[in-house]
Amino acid sequence: MTVGQNVQQALAMLKTAAGNFNTFAMETQDSAAQQMYMDFSKQLDQMVGELSIRVEYLENQEPQYKVENMTGQQSSQQQMSGKTKLD
Repeated sequence: MTVGQNVQQALAMLKTAAGNFNTFAMETQDSAAQQMYMDFSKQLDQMVGELSIRVEYLENQEPQYKVENMTGQQSSQQQMSGKTKLD
């Protein structure tokens, strides 16, 4: 896995965790626990913002790290390999 993929994966995991804490806060009746979960979620949102800036930087420096480009390259390679097998 490349650095770009690792950072993208970490960003996705942070977003998921923040969403989970929001859900926990809404589901609990304990006001202290609600506040704790919301604080955790806010901290993770800040990390998401900072890491998103880093992802943008990586994508600008190394365009191959963009998820869209990687997916497009993979499907292009699959199409090319399929064409050569059929010809």
